[in-house]
Amino acid sequence: MTGGVGYIGSHIAVALVEHGYTPVLLDNLSRSDDSIPDRINELCGFNVPLYKTDCRDRDGLRKLLDAEGGVDGVIHLAAYKSVGESVKIPLTYFDNNISAMTALLDIMVSERLNNLVFSSSCTVYGVPDHREVTEKTPFGNAFSPYGFTKQACERLMADVARSEPWMRQVSLRYFNPIGAHPSGKLGELPGGVPDNLIPYVTQTAAGQRDHITIFGSDYDTPDGTCVRDYVHVCDVAEAHVRALNYVSESDIALDTFNIGTGRGHSVKEIIDIFRRVNKTEVRSEEGPRRPGDVDAIYANVDKASATLGWTSKYTVEEALKHAWEWQKSL
Repeated sequence: MTGGVGYIGSHIAVALVEHGYTPVLLDNLSRSDDSIPDRINELCGFNVPLYKTDCRDRDGLRKLLDAEGGVDGVIHLAAYKSVGESVKIPLTYFDNNISAMTALLDIMVSERLNNLVFSSSCTVYGVPDHREVTEKTPFGNAFSPYGFTKQACERLMADVARSEPWMRQVSLRYFNPIGAHPSGKLGELPGGVPDNLIPYVTQTAAGQRDHITIFGSDYDTPDGTCVRDYVHVCDVAEAHVRALNYVSESDIALDTFNIGTGRGHSVKEIIDIFRRVNKTEVRSEEGPRRPGDVDAIYANVDKASATLGWTSKYTVEEALKHAWEWQKSL
């Protein structure tokens, strides 16, 4: 699994072990905390193999395969993921995210390695015509370089599916992963100022930030703030395991699934729920809109339910409680 020490990757590693898999992690640790591998090992009950290699390094990928004697499948998460940062340094995002996918697919084709699960994103939909999106919703104009890299990677997968019909690939377009492992031993550790809502909320509650700015309060939503589909990170991890099972057992060349809860919550709702379930205050202020933010978007997850047998299990309340427990443990 590439990006195996990141926020989502670390939770997937634990879920894989719970389902009888033995994960092998690859991560260059450029955006990971040094404590996470030990936390993964503690939850898994053994030292999970970790290769400190950049996913763009083809020789490093081959050395991993040689050392492990081959692998049964690949979960690819290694990517930079900040929308705002990608606007500032687009070439870095193109080089890292697209080049990593290119190198990985190149190795998988040359080694005849099957079964790929790709970490995509709802950003591929851009600004959709309808707030509820299905897998048939067309790609919109990417409103950030980050979103474009996810579209480009999915295009690479589709082209490889046509040129190498023996390959089996699944793309998971997940919405807004939040929360932390219920044990409190794994969670989101953003470097610097958080780009995502929940870490900013928890850091504000912990006193590390003076307040959280709500970007825009005049959107066409019930309370004027943006609406998003927030899904627990452990549910996202479970979806990857289900997708790996599916791609390993099916004969489909390429498939795509939305991963979300199927309903949206506004920014104000999330902050209010966090205050209520954790009995703590979070100071918030209203600010101007951010360029590129859409009013509302949430997932139709019927396909994932019917084909993968997957639905989200955790509530938003549980996710926000777990996120706060994780923050307090740091």
